[in-house]
Amino acid sequence: MELGFASATELAAAIKARSVSSLEVVEAALSRIARLDPAINAVVTLDAERAVGRARAADAALSRGDDWGPLHGVPFTLKDAHATAGVRTTVGFPPLDGVPDRDGTVAARLKGAGGILLGKTNVPAMLADFQTDNPIFGRTNNPWDGERTPGGSSGGAAAAVASGMAPFDVGTDLAGSIRIPAHFCGVFGLKPTEHRVSLHGVIPGLPPPRTVRVMSCVGPLARSVDDLALVHRIVAGPDGHDTDVPPVPIDPVPELSPAKLRIAVAPSFPKVPANAAVRAAVAELAARLERLGATVEEAALPAVDFADDRDEANDLIGMAVGAVGPDGRPSSTTLGSYLDALERRDRSRLAWERFLAGWDALLCPAAPTAAFPHRKPGAPLLVDAHEVPYGSVAAHALPFSYSGHPALVVPGGRDPDGLPIGIQLVGRLWTESRLLGVARIVAAEAGGFRRPPVPG
Repeated sequence: MELGFASATELAAAIKARSVSSLEVVEAALSRIARLDPAINAVVTLDAERAVGRARAADAALSRGDDWGPLHGVPFTLKDAHATAGVRTTVGFPPLDGVPDRDGTVAARLKGAGGILLGKTNVPAMLADFQTDNPIFGRTNNPWDGERTPGGSSGGAAAAVASGMAPFDVGTDLAGSIRIPAHFCGVFGLKPTEHRVSLHGVIPGLPPPRTVRVMSCVGPLARSVDDLALVHRIVAGPDGHDTDVPPVPIDPVPELSPAKLRIAVAPSFPKVPANAAVRAAVAELAARLERLGATVEEAALPAVDFADDRDEANDLIGMAVGAVGPDGRPSSTTLGSYLDALERRDRSRLAWERFLAGWDALLCPAAPTAAFPHRKPGAPLLVDAHEVPYGSVAAHALPFSYSGHPALVVPGGRDPDGLPIGIQLVGRLWTESRLLGVARIVAAEAGGFRRPPVPG
């Protein structure tokens, strides 16, 4: 087993079988980070000494017959937006640069399941860009092409996972921040249903009250569907801190028959550009699923205005983020305007839920292009030689942040430059497990994870 590209599921089984030690796995990951990260700049804070000590303790525990859980001795990295006890957390923003004294829910649950934190992965300042660069740690590069972005805001997470520095990471997604980096870097990424995973410990250091209570989600990035399912099951559910998280059961991932699947397909969205390579990748994968016996149809999408919904989503994010000023006092956003924004969002949410009731999943683009060259934030993008606004990079992901539906990205091919293209799958609210079952079939047809051309 090649440790750098083994899945978390494989590593956990091998460690428990004593065919490899946790110490060997952790030291291999640290060695790979030391070799590769100077060119990529994905892992910006290392906790190497503590990770090695924890690995030794994991091996000693197994020798006594103690089992720490499903991640016993498996290393991982975390996006630098999660509170990690004793490990620097910055959110890429100097005023929040500090060392938390306790773990947030995500870090606590992964450690409680036996996982070993290697370090933190890079983000844009305050998670507020579709590229990954900040004044503390600088720019992260895409492992497929160092002149291109890995995306944002979970760009460091996706780059670390794609290059084999960690088997998985856990990102956050308010407007595509898990799915766009997964698409750009050729890995799997899951944005669960809104409020499925606690936000406790996300962006630590901000004074109360907590402003972003809608749309923002927490989910894994990994190199396999099984790892998405494993990590999601560990981190999801009520935690006694985030009262917005309901006790909705997490079902096992079902074994589905391709012949019984009903897949809606949208190679593009109205008023939302996607280039020819992305559209072709969606259409090709749809054709493969149809040959397997699935019912595949380019169905009429809900009667929502995609451009208006994009603007409404951005307005809602702005209201939430700007509701309280730096001094903790209310801003000019009124309760009435916020409630009116939620009312408008409900209409879109219900329209998508009614549409998805007839399908196992919607198959559609994750973003309009493959990874684009580094550029000044806000500079236009090119889609089939046409300039489009910078924010268009999120136009395929944002509808499902706005509606709150679960969505995941599966690596789905390459563009003419050899860059990865991710395919987005969307399911009904609270149906992550079934969506992961669909993704297993889709991933098998799409070819799954492919290694980027990084050395070592």
